[in-house]
Amino acid sequence: MEKTQIEKEDIAYRQQVVNEYRADVEKLARYLSWLESKNGMRVQQSYSGSGIEEHSMAFPVYDGTLMNFIKEAQRTKLVDRNYRYIYSRNRIRVLEDELRAIKRADIREMDVLKGILSKYVLEGMTKGRRWSEAVENGIFLKVIKKMKENLDFWDHPVQTRMVNVKKEQNQEKGAE
Repeated sequence: MEKTQIEKEDIAYRQQVVNEYRADVEKLARYLSWLESKNGMRVQQSYSGSGIEEHSMAFPVYDGTLMNFIKEAQRTKLVDRNYRYIYSRNRIRVLEDELRAIKRADIREMDVLKGILSKYVLEGMTKGRRWSEAVENGIFLKVIKKMKENLDFWDHPVQTRMVNVKKEQNQEKGAE
């Protein structure tokens, strides 16, 4: 059976996305276990030692692993300075909108996942609380997990997936 041109282009686009982002997502996926362990927890403390509160205001001190994650993310193609456009185009305004967008994003919405990741990575450079919010609320965790899930699913050609499913079904029938 001949595939239509649209199907071929769709498969080619998905494979292009997988090839473009695979290495960067794998770099950040190394932090998944740490992000899971810190989900819902504070990863920042305020430094107020040496009498700093008398002469200045306290400043945040972040967990070292979080800082490594941020530096790694900044070196990837996954951080986009135009994330505000993604937010306005997809009508993302509050945390619940972000969580819904993450949950429903597939391989074609990698830009949405990149936009959400970018917001927290970039805004954290000027808004001291943003990075720890992303860890506490599970934003970093959910975005990276969803990116990895999308790439893992589409990393195999559709025909290969169909063949594997048929083989599994035949093996199940044979086992009965």
